[in-house]
Amino acid sequence: MLAPRPLIEDITRQIAVHWRALIAFHLFFTLLATALWVPLSAGTLAGLLQRIGQPVLSNGQIVDVALSAWGLLWLLTALGLSFLVIFLQQAGMMRVVSSRDGGRYRIAMGALWHVLRRFPALAALAFLQVGAHLLLAAPFALGVAHLYAWLLGDTEPYVLIRVLPAALWQFLALALPLLLVWAVLAGTLYLRWFLALPALVLEGLGPLAALARSHRLTRRRRWRMALLVLGTALSVAAIPVLFSLLFNALGGPLLGHLPERASVLIPAMLAYLALYIVATIALTFLGVSANSLLVTTLFQRASGRAPVLDGEPAPRRSGLIAWGAEILVLAFALLQAGWILQGFEINDTVTITAHRGASHQAPENTLAALEGAIDAGADYMELDVRLSGDGQVIVAHDDNLRRLTGIDRRLSEMTLDEIAQVDAGAWFGDAFVGERIPTFAALLARARGRIDLYVELKPAPLSADRLARQVIDQVRASGMVDHVVIASLSPSVVARVKQLAPDIRTTLFLQFILPGALAETPADIIGLRHTQANPSLLRTLHGSGRGVAVWTVNSTSAMSRYIDMGVDNIITDRPEALSALLAERRDMSDGELLLIKLRNWLSS
Repeated sequence: MLAPRPLIEDITRQIAVHWRALIAFHLFFTLLATALWVPLSAGTLAGLLQRIGQPVLSNGQIVDVALSAWGLLWLLTALGLSFLVIFLQQAGMMRVVSSRDGGRYRIAMGALWHVLRRFPALAALAFLQVGAHLLLAAPFALGVAHLYAWLLGDTEPYVLIRVLPAALWQFLALALPLLLVWAVLAGTLYLRWFLALPALVLEGLGPLAALARSHRLTRRRRWRMALLVLGTALSVAAIPVLFSLLFNALGGPLLGHLPERASVLIPAMLAYLALYIVATIALTFLGVSANSLLVTTLFQRASGRAPVLDGEPAPRRSGLIAWGAEILVLAFALLQAGWILQGFEINDTVTITAHRGASHQAPENTLAALEGAIDAGADYMELDVRLSGDGQVIVAHDDNLRRLTGIDRRLSEMTLDEIAQVDAGAWFGDAFVGERIPTFAALLARARGRIDLYVELKPAPLSADRLARQVIDQVRASGMVDHVVIASLSPSVVARVKQLAPDIRTTLFLQFILPGALAETPADIIGLRHTQANPSLLRTLHGSGRGVAVWTVNSTSAMSRYIDMGVDNIITDRPEALSALLAERRDMSDGELLLIKLRNWLSS
C-alpha cells in the first residue's frame, strides 16, 4: 500500500489525466479566496483584536494576550482560518480527481460548488484539528515559558545571542526534551487524523465520523506514512528553491549581456519576469496538487477505492474557450510583470543609521563610535539611553556591565561619578583604552550639526516616564528637535513620548506585526527586525503613513535587497559598507541598476 514508487506513479497518472480540470479549479479557487477569503479573514482577526481591548504589539503584550481567553480565541481563529483555506483547496482537488463526467470547467465548478456546500463540515473539521493541537501544545508551551522565566527572565535577548551564558545552555538542555516529546505526540495526532479530510469529502461523513474513520485507516501505518508525508513536504519545499537558483543562474547572465537600450532591455526584462511568474504559478500548482493527491491516493489505497483514470472528454471547442485558463495565466503573468517593472525606482532614497555608532570599528555607544559613524557617512547614530543610580541620562545598551567590561555591576545602581571611572573601550582594543561611558548631554553636544540621532529608551522598571521627560528636555535644550528620533521596544513608552512631545518623531521597534494591531500605536516609524520585512508588509506600513526602518543589516547583499524593497532607513553595524554601496549604485547606469533591482526582487 505504501511503497513509494507505485504511489508516485498513481499521483503522476492522476495529474496527467485531470490536469486541465485541476488548473481550472486552482484558478477559480485562487480568485475566490483572494476576492473574499483574504479580506474576510483579515477583518475577522482585526475585529477580534479590537474586542481584546489592549495593545498587542510588543512581545510581552502578545504573550500576555495569548494566555487570555480572547487571546486563545484569536490564536484558534487565526490558525483555524489558515488551515481551513488549505482544507478547502485540497477538498476541491479531491473532488476533481474523483469526477468522471463533464468537461474541465464543469468539473472545476462542480468541485467548487461541493466545497461551498460542505463548508460547515470542512470548517468544523479544521477547527477540531487545530483546537486539539493547541490543547496538546498548551502545557508544553507553558512549561518552556516557565523555564525561560526561571533561568533567563532577566537577561536581554541580545545578551543571550552575543554572550551565550551558561544559563542559556541549561535552558536548552531542559527545554529541548520537552519540545521533542511534544513533537512526537503532535506528529502522532496529525498522522492519526491525516485521512479525515478525504473521508469527509469522498465518503460524505461528518467531521467526528471522518476523524474516527481516519483513525481506523491509519492504524499500524502511521510511521511509514510519516516518511512519505515528510519526503513529499521536503520535495515540494525544495523544488521552488532549486528552480529559483537555476533560473537566476541561467537568466541573469543572459540579461547582463543585452545592450543597455530601453527598447531592448525593458521588453527582455518583461518577458523574463513573465516567464518566472508563469513558472512559479506552475510549481505552486504542482506542489498543491501533489500534496492533495498524496492524501487522496493514500485514502484510496487504505479504503480500497480505485483512482479515476478515465480522462475528461476532449473539449469540443478551440481557441479562447478551450484554452481560457492557460490564457488567463499568461495574461496575469504579463500584467504582474509590468506592474513590478513599473514599481522599480531608479533613485535610492534610503538613510543610513549606524547601530550604536560605528560599532564594528569602535566600542559601541561611545563618543569614538559617534565619530566613526560621522566618518562613515551615516545620517543617524542609533544609541541607547538609560538612567544611572543617581538619575542621570547615560548612553549604554546593557544595565549590567558584565558583557563589555567583565564587571558584574548594574549602571542603575551606580552614581555618575562611579560610571565615569569605568573603562568602556579596553574590551574592544588597545586603541580605545580609557574610552568612557558618555552622558546623553555630552553626546548631544558632540553630534549637533554633524549627525542626527536615533535615541532608543531603555528604562528600568517604573522609570520610563522620568527617562522620557529628561531625554525630551535635553533634546529641546540642544536645539535638535528636528534631528532626533526617539525609539523604544515598548508601545506604552512610545505613546508616552508622543504625549509629552508630539513634535518629536518616534519609532516603535517590533519583532512582528499582528493584523489590525497598527492602529494601536501613534509611532511615526515602525522599526522591523530585518528578517520580518517583506514587500507586502512594507506596502501596509507605508499605506498607514508611517516610515519603515529595518535592523540590524550587516551584509551588503541584504542591504541592496532592502534598498530595493523600499525601506526608508537601514540600521547597521557597518555604516561605511552601506555608504559605499549607495555610492556604487549612484555610479551605475540605469540598465545596470534595473538588473540589480530585478535580481533583488527575485530574491525577496
